[in-house]
Formats: sequence, C-alpha cells, structure tokens
Amino acid sequence: MTTKIHLLVMIHGMWGQPSHLAALKKSIETKYPEANQDGEELDILVAETNQSGATYDGIDWGGERVADEVCTRLKEIEEKDKKVIKFSVTGYSLGGLIARYMLGVLHRRGVLKDLELVNFITICTPHLGLLKYPSIVSSLIALIGPKILSKTGEQFYCQDSWAKTGRSLIEVMADPDGIFYQTLSQFKHLRVYANAVNDVTVPYCTSAIETKDIFAEYVSNGIKVEMHKEYEYVIDTYTIPDAPPPKPAPLSQEWFDSLRPRPLLPPAAQFRFPFNIVVYSMLPVLALPVLSYVLYRFSVDSHASRARIKKYESDESYREKLVSMFHELENEIESTAVDVADSNEGEPYPIIKAKLHPVVTPVQKKIAKWLNQLPLKKELAFFPWVRNSHAMIVCRDSHRFPQHKLGESVVQHWADHFIF
Repeated sequence: MTTKIHLLVMIHGMWGQPSHLAALKKSIETKYPEANQDGEELDILVAETNQSGATYDGIDWGGERVADEVCTRLKEIEEKDKKVIKFSVTGYSLGGLIARYMLGVLHRRGVLKDLELVNFITICTPHLGLLKYPSIVSSLIALIGPKILSKTGEQFYCQDSWAKTGRSLIEVMADPDGIFYQTLSQFKHLRVYANAVNDVTVPYCTSAIETKDIFAEYVSNGIKVEMHKEYEYVIDTYTIPDAPPPKPAPLSQEWFDSLRPRPLLPPAAQFRFPFNIVVYSMLPVLALPVLSYVLYRFSVDSHASRARIKKYESDESYREKLVSMFHELENEIESTAVDVADSNEGEPYPIIKAKLHPVVTPVQKKIAKWLNQLPLKKELAFFPWVRNSHAMIVCRDSHRFPQHKLGESVVQHWADHFIF
C-alpha cells in the first residue's frame, strides 16, 4: 500500500540559513511525530539553495531554485513508493515572498494540479515591500538598499520593472488576475504572523498587510487595543507575554548580559559577558572600520549576485522560466487591466505624519487591498520589551541569544494551528 505524504516546504529569510527555521521544524515534528488517523505522514523540506549571499539574487530566482528543490523532493518520495497528496508552505521574512513566487512556478510546471493545497503561512514577511519612514535614517536606507542588495533590494522597495512589465514583482504577485494570486487563493488555510511592535526589519504594516499602523504609538502590556471602525481588517489573535522579564541587579552578570548593542549592529558584534564589555569599549575605534567593512561586503555580495543573474539570464533555459513567459505575454496583451487597477490610486488617503508611522505609497495600498481580499487569518506577536523582535518570533538564534526563546509561544502557536 502506497504511503500518503503531506509535504511541508519551509523557506528562510534574507541572509538566512536552514538552521534559522530549526525551532519551527522541531515544533512541528514534535506535534506530528507519526502518521495521522488517515495514515498520512508529514514530510518536511527546509529549502537549502538560497543561503546567505544567494538571497541577493531576487525573489524570482529564489523562487525558481526552491521550486527545483520541491520537484526533486517529489521525485525522491515517489521513488520510495510514496505519494504526495497534500502540500503546505511556511515562509519566514523574505522566504514568504519567495514562497509566493514559487507557487507560480510550480503551477506553471503542473506540479500542483493533483495536490490538495492546505496551509500557506508567512511569518514577518514584507508583503507590501519594505516601508519608508519620515526619518533621515529610513530615507538613507531606502536610498542605498536597492543598490547594495542587488535585485532583491530593488524588489524590496518596488523599484524593479519585473519582466519589463512596468510593474514591480511584488505588485505583479498581488494582482488578482495573475497566476501567483490565483494559485495562492487555492490554499484552504491562509495565515500571516506579524510582530505588532518592535520589528525593526519587517514592521507591522507590511508583514500584517495593513496600511495603518495602529500600534505605532507605544502600547503597554496588558492594555487592550480597541479596534476602530475605520480599520477594515480585524486582527484575530494576540500572542502576548504574561509579564515583562524581571530587571537584573545592577553590575551582575545578568545585567552585563542585558547590555546589547543597538539593532543597527550585526549579530556578530553581540557577545556575552565579559567579551561584550571589551566590544563596547572599542566601539569608538572600531565604528568606522566596521562600517566600511560592512558596506564593502554588501558591495561585493551585490556585485557577485548581479554577475550570477546575468549568467542565469544568458542561459538558453532562461526562456523557459516563468519570468520570460510573463514577458512574452505582456507583449501580446493589452494593458487594460493595469489601467483599471490604477484608477483607484487618486482616492483621498491622508498620510499619517507621526514619527513612527510609515509612508505607504499608492501602489502599496493597492497591494494591501488586493491581498486582503483573500481569507487571511492574521496573528500578532507582541514583544514590547525588546529592541528588534524580527528574529525572536521564530526563535531564530536562541542558542546564541537566550531572549529569542520568548518566541517559543509563537512557534508553538504555529505548530498547533497547522492543519495536518
């Protein structure tokens, strides 16, 4: 008798490694260690082909690579006299966008036609792209980001023209008439997790697919957040810690351990006591060399990425890729649908100028409107006592940073609500 398989694909984020999803993988394996009552087994594929610098190559090439991994795994499963009947996806950060593109690739290849699409889940994914804030730092990052992050940076800030369509890839993927959206809509359960506060990397609005940041003003733990009528999309679940962690005694080892560099510093610059004291004392001297090295590495990785992309696109098989197919279609059809979709951009929409509120563009508002037509279940994690909650929500580096363990409740929530 052929064993039935429910395949779960998991995709990490920018500069990521498969190990970043270790907590999620462990939690789901613990939840479902054996076959369910229907005799179906859970098989987990953690994508490996988009590690580190490869994430610079763009959402589209990342999606193509993961699609290749999925096809390889399907073949391996069939060779073991097993059959995949169900398909689920979880993407963290950039991985959520790569996952949405991957669906279009798999649909075009005919891979999904006989599969039951069950769970599509994203965690802290910039569905609207990266946002700008009315600050000098944010404006500077938005200026250099598309340049030093290669193709992915351009797509993050919707500055690309995907397949020469005249529209950014993130906008194309959200179009209800497109293959990406239509494939996504076939999943029975759609869920997005977002940090309500303190996600410096992927803030609330873009990960929760909202155009207003109702948590922009500081919200203390325990205070109920009232949903106002003007907010069209109601948030269903809050994962809120019971109480703030106790403050350590001054000058104790715990106190020194609690002294962390600001989020703008890379994780590699964060050490335990007493090494953190050495690092802090040397910061005035090391700041300029470290910044120069970081910019140098960004430049080198971006240059290498653009070289890879050029090589990919010069290959004969490029014309078989989804991006090429869309280019051909755009040359043959009218752009009426695009013109109609753009007709609502002139509607009055006040820009909130408070310091912490993002500047949401008309295109991003349109993307949010389209995506919120899907039956999304929105889950919010609330970590008010940390500087950057982005990695914490998936316990990404709990072996290095104990505070990341605060995200265990979210990881468990994900596993508990995964439909097997």
